[in-house]
Amino acid sequence: MSRRAVILAGGRGTRLKPYTVVLPKPLMPVGEYPILEIVVRQLVADGFDHLTFAVNHQADIIMAFFGDGSKWGTRIDYSLEDRPLSTMGPLRLIKDLPEHFLIMNGDVLTDMSYATLYNDHTSHKHIFTISAHERTQVTEYGVLETDDRGVLVGFKEKPAARYLVSMGVYVAHRSIVDYVPRDTFFGFDHLMAALIDRRVPVSVRPYAGWWLDIGRPDDYAEAVEVFEKERRLFLREPK
Repeated sequence: MSRRAVILAGGRGTRLKPYTVVLPKPLMPVGEYPILEIVVRQLVADGFDHLTFAVNHQADIIMAFFGDGSKWGTRIDYSLEDRPLSTMGPLRLIKDLPEHFLIMNGDVLTDMSYATLYNDHTSHKHIFTISAHERTQVTEYGVLETDDRGVLVGFKEKPAARYLVSMGVYVAHRSIVDYVPRDTFFGFDHLMAALIDRRVPVSVRPYAGWWLDIGRPDDYAEAVEVFEKERRLFLREPK
């Protein structure tokens, strides 16, 4: 069965400066591979035979590296933005989207099966599926709890809160494009607000395995370390 993926690779990687002054973020090395090449290898192993890169910043470098995708046994084409459109705006530029397609950020390191997420999405009627991961946020300070008179009634030393966060990996029905305005900066947050406002059901699928977004220096360093130790998890064989 043919599977299509749209990979968002147009960001400037401002949180990773100075690393991204020369290289676009999707080409940042993790081990001996750029992070986006690891993503491509994983998608090909999971049966995705048509990849579209939504590119903008330093697009020529990305296009020169990946070409038509034949090196990896897949088809790669490009959707070039003439100005930044955020994460969901680029979907409006792609005219040949299939009924169902995967969307993902090009800077994600995970051992998740994209094929499993895709198949799960196509088995239900929701038009959008989000892969999610639990993260813990530790407050750096002691937290004071007071009553309405300003009297201390409780204290927590560096409390931790757990959140279910988006992994930057989604599967969508092509009707999702109807919710994306034309030629407008429109991100994942805008799309979620629109779907919630219109009461459109969205599926959330928690994933407990490895996941890191390399957008921050600390996460990038951790991704490099994890990949070197667990590379067989990430460079899986084609199915």
